[in-house]
Amino acid sequence: MKKRTILSLAMACIFTVSCKKEHKTPQEQKNSKALSAEEKKDSTNIKHLFNSVLSEGKSYQWLRDLTSIGGRLSGSEEAAKAVVWGEKVMKEVGLDSVWLQPVMVPHWVRGEKEIANYTHNGKKVNVPICALGFSIATPSEGITAEVIEVKSLDQAEALGEKAKGKIVFFNGAFDNTLINTFHAYGGCVGQRFAGAATVGKFGAVGMIVRSMTNGIDDYPHTGSMSYKDLPENKYIPAAAISSRAAENLSKHLRERPNLKFYFKQNCKTLPDTPSFNVVGQINGSENPDKIMVVGGHLDSWDLGEGAHDDGTGVVQSLEVAYLLKKNGIKPKNTLRVVFFMNEENGLRGATEYNRLAEENDEIHIGALEADAGGHTPRGFTIDANEKNVDLVKSWKKLLAPYGLHDLLKGGAGADIKPLKNDHITLIGYRPDSQRYFDYHHTETDTFDKVNKRELELGSASMASIIYLMDKYLYTKNTLKP
Repeated sequence: MKKRTILSLAMACIFTVSCKKEHKTPQEQKNSKALSAEEKKDSTNIKHLFNSVLSEGKSYQWLRDLTSIGGRLSGSEEAAKAVVWGEKVMKEVGLDSVWLQPVMVPHWVRGEKEIANYTHNGKKVNVPICALGFSIATPSEGITAEVIEVKSLDQAEALGEKAKGKIVFFNGAFDNTLINTFHAYGGCVGQRFAGAATVGKFGAVGMIVRSMTNGIDDYPHTGSMSYKDLPENKYIPAAAISSRAAENLSKHLRERPNLKFYFKQNCKTLPDTPSFNVVGQINGSENPDKIMVVGGHLDSWDLGEGAHDDGTGVVQSLEVAYLLKKNGIKPKNTLRVVFFMNEENGLRGATEYNRLAEENDEIHIGALEADAGGHTPRGFTIDANEKNVDLVKSWKKLLAPYGLHDLLKGGAGADIKPLKNDHITLIGYRPDSQRYFDYHHTETDTFDKVNKRELELGSASMASIIYLMDKYLYTKNTLKP
């Protein structure tokens, strides 16, 4: 019995030693053999970035603090508090400099909670509804009118005078056969943004739209809308109803086409108000005049806590700088962390950042935006010239071991888009998209919906590509043709 116990202990020790020595999967070992000497250094540094974030990450606590402020719509008291928070945490990380960049932002307020209902088969049906950003209010007594259902802007345009005196109901749903839910969103969101402008010119009295989600639930999803070039006397109230309410309303309209819908909302647009982008940077050790940006937007819609949109992008962007500093990686080019203000309903922060960059003759060589939620990392989209697209794609063997298989040409993000030119490399961080539109622009976009490990893996993913951009973009690509 004693011999058997000793043998078991010996086998356990051998197993423990072998586990301690072996950190790489067979695939990782195969990839390692295919790497050049320089790439092996890069691989080691990237591994350190991931190890650091998973053992000593800061982003989850930062997100807890940021979301505790609540929804941070531009011009609000909460947005102002977020600016104070952003400046504080940047200084705590120990960036070389931190400053506030003034910008005037729009100030739209929702007012009292919206109400909507209709009667079907003698029963009152209450409808989850929320006003769209920049919409006007209904009259104080609300609006009651017959409903016309359409599935697209083209169908709405074809209504012509038939829309007069009606509430037009845009019920174009996501194409759920599309794996990337952002593609489905892109196919529908025009209804929300331009629906009121399209039917207001024909004398419609109101517009409601199916919420922008691939699921069926009871939460209305807000978002921006525009009256475009309509005269003010043609402005009509615009609101979103939940996807389940949209399904039910569509069914009830087929049963009773003359159904009348009632809704009331109390929103208004106040004068523009002062706010700030929050900016911090690590000075470049070799090319301090060459700048790379990593950022997300500090503002959010007012219904929830702005956790996935875009609290995760904000804290991950700062964690990129934290991870580089913690691992002793000194960027050759200046790394600038930017918390942009007013992405949701105006892009004023992004526009002002770019204006000042041009005014100060700053040279930006790269930018990374995180504004697609905090779910499991999948990869990046690349908006650059062909040479730089190919360069970024060549890093796949370094990034794939961490699940970053998608390096695709595509748009990078709204806040860094104004920086675009023929020479800069714009990158969009792309986590898994399947759950994003469950929460997008709703009261359910709260801290508890974010997984700590997914969030931290995203930070390390972003830090890894920033590390590679800093090392290779400027040395391998000229800024001028």
